[in-house]
Amino acid sequence: METKELLKKVRKLEIKSRGLSAQLFSGQYHSAFKGRGMSFSEVREYQAGDDVRTIDWNVSARLNHPYVKVYEEERELTIMLVVDVSGSKDFGTQVQFKMDLVTEVCAVLAFSAMQNNDKIGVIFFSDKIEKYIPPKKGKSHTLRIIRELIDFTPENKATDINEALRFLTNIAKKRCTAFLLSDFMASGYEAVLKIAAKKHDLVALRVLDPREETLPDAGLVRFKDAETGKSIWVDTSDRNVRKQYEVHYKKQEEIINSTFARAGVDMTVLHTNRSYIQPLSNLFKRRGTR
Repeated sequence: METKELLKKVRKLEIKSRGLSAQLFSGQYHSAFKGRGMSFSEVREYQAGDDVRTIDWNVSARLNHPYVKVYEEERELTIMLVVDVSGSKDFGTQVQFKMDLVTEVCAVLAFSAMQNNDKIGVIFFSDKIEKYIPPKKGKSHTLRIIRELIDFTPENKATDINEALRFLTNIAKKRCTAFLLSDFMASGYEAVLKIAAKKHDLVALRVLDPREETLPDAGLVRFKDAETGKSIWVDTSDRNVRKQYEVHYKKQEEIINSTFARAGVDMTVLHTNRSYIQPLSNLFKRRGTR
């Protein structure tokens, strides 16, 4: 993509994403994703209603009056965006491609992190780690991430979620909040998912297109696997074929949902033909009430 066109896209996405971050998500983001714990701040005189367990007995004895310890939240977070850039990202049949949706959602998360003074980094993965941008703070860093999201071209087209999760676990030494964005059509990653979820606060954002859920009655259609390049012809006018497709999709849904539930990972589904605002807002609210 030419530099001028890229900068124009970055600017357009920045304006939209910053607006959404400020208006909708900043407060919810803050309450949904907690800091690392509480740190001692100061002591003050005991007031009616204070928890007696916070009394500093040494200071109270010295000053002959009850004093309590005051703690404050260690707010700073590290946010990691773990983004599937395999061939399936280029799928989309109605409003937008999957990667367009992923880019916009990542931009909103990045600006939410920036407004909360959190560090943010990115891992792009296919069946290998395509690119890693270490976490940093600041607007210029956030804009760099958005430029990469818009203009990045992966070398490979297949998917390996195991590889992405292993890399996250190894590279992030301290606990972080990681958003894993993929359609999760791959399999065999449950064991590594559980390990990553124990070390980090892992959130799964599943990106889907409506045509992955149901098969339209469109006659004889040639389907091409974006990751393997293989093609098959399917008679979509056959009711049995459409039914088998629907049954297979529902079975896959059950497997994916149970995989993330067993690992204790929050998962939210985002659709290419619907607004992502409400699903993200619901996710933040859910987590904020825990």
